[in-house]
Amino acid sequence: MAQQYTVQVVDESHIAPPPGSVPPTVIPLTFLDVSWLFCCPIERILFYELPFPTRHLMQNIIPHLKHSLSLTLHHFFPLAGNLACNSKPFIQFNEGDSVRVTVTESDADFGHLVANHLRDNRAFKPLVPKLPFPFPSVSSDNKTPVMAIQVTVFPNSGISIGVTFIHVAADGSSFNHFMKSWASIHKSVTVSETLPPLSLPCHDRNVIKDPNGLLLSIYLKDWRSVHNSDATAPAIDENVQVDNVRVTLVPSRDQIDKLKQRVSAQIRSDDESPSRVSTFVVTSALMWVYMIELQESESEITDGDMIYHFVPVADCRERFEFPIPASYFGNCLAFLFISAKRSELMGKEGVVFAAKAIGRKIGELEKGALVGAEKWTSNLNEVVKTGRVLAVGGSPKFGVYETDFGWGRPKKLEFVHFGAYGSFSLAESRDEEGAIEIGLVIGRDKLDLLNVVFQRRLNFNCL
Repeated sequence: MAQQYTVQVVDESHIAPPPGSVPPTVIPLTFLDVSWLFCCPIERILFYELPFPTRHLMQNIIPHLKHSLSLTLHHFFPLAGNLACNSKPFIQFNEGDSVRVTVTESDADFGHLVANHLRDNRAFKPLVPKLPFPFPSVSSDNKTPVMAIQVTVFPNSGISIGVTFIHVAADGSSFNHFMKSWASIHKSVTVSETLPPLSLPCHDRNVIKDPNGLLLSIYLKDWRSVHNSDATAPAIDENVQVDNVRVTLVPSRDQIDKLKQRVSAQIRSDDESPSRVSTFVVTSALMWVYMIELQESESEITDGDMIYHFVPVADCRERFEFPIPASYFGNCLAFLFISAKRSELMGKEGVVFAAKAIGRKIGELEKGALVGAEKWTSNLNEVVKTGRVLAVGGSPKFGVYETDFGWGRPKKLEFVHFGAYGSFSLAESRDEEGAIEIGLVIGRDKLDLLNVVFQRRLNFNCL
């Protein structure tokens, strides 16, 4: 039974960069941006402990958040702009463009929401603002806001900062750059600290080279073929995830190290070429096998030749043949497609097999991150149609728990847009160096198997 609570709007405003600080700007989309037109808006929440009454938070916290956001948008102005979804989409910023900031108050149990244990998945949707799904149109007036923010006050407990943005504008690295810059500026304003030198974002799309004309000839064509100009945004069924729960798994550093050792030992035993065995690789392998087993736990699937897919993305700021600034603001991700038979993943050494496959695919990036890029969107559409695909968001490298507005480290991060079984999130552990925080959504009917299956796969006890 879901816990009943209310979320009431107490304030709504629009925050823009300081007047006259940003000239009207049009930012064209690269093919690396256009590939994310297929993606739903990204929804993330950071929770912070602030044990003060609502009046104190409204008078002393919210105004500073808005002011520092305005200062931050001076540098990250595309987030205050709009996406024009015509024949050749672009992001446009004009004087007066802004980010909608909604302030709400909730009587939900803050401690329950930030815990790692099971929580009703529906509890988090009211804590993030809504943005429309970008659809193609012949009209240049069809524009979608790039970002919206919702700050929710939990009286005498804390606040949450929910951000919804369209992936076309920024990848995870860029978004975390924005959030940490906002936090740093806010902290310098509120606690009188000297503002450390900011790494200013690079908005120059010309650094992304498109020698084969991927943007116009392939990616936009794929996008239009999926969504024609008469399409309308899909209706959101609020009851779809009624029986889903959200949970956070936190394998320790010791457990992660043992996974790495097991995979490395098997590679040596098989006399195979060295493969990348990183925290990301072994954790992703574990989750790929784990999610399949959870999903199939009560099914009658016995076809060992059935193909399953894992589709992570890799940051390519240091992998392309042409130089990309580390502060590049936009999308700079390569899609990786890893496929395996059910019999290979569900066997006793399924996690090892998955890790070797993922490691090999990442290693192939060294031969050229854009190899096969012309097929990314078509491949993605094909594997999604199978219903047997797993994606991952976030990265332990982002250091999200270092996003300090002056109130200390966040209590919790949640990726709200993730659905059951099709994806999971990764972040560094808040409390243990080297541990990993894994966020996922599963059906309530799988609760009895949740920890049993995870521990069995984590410890390679699959008999």
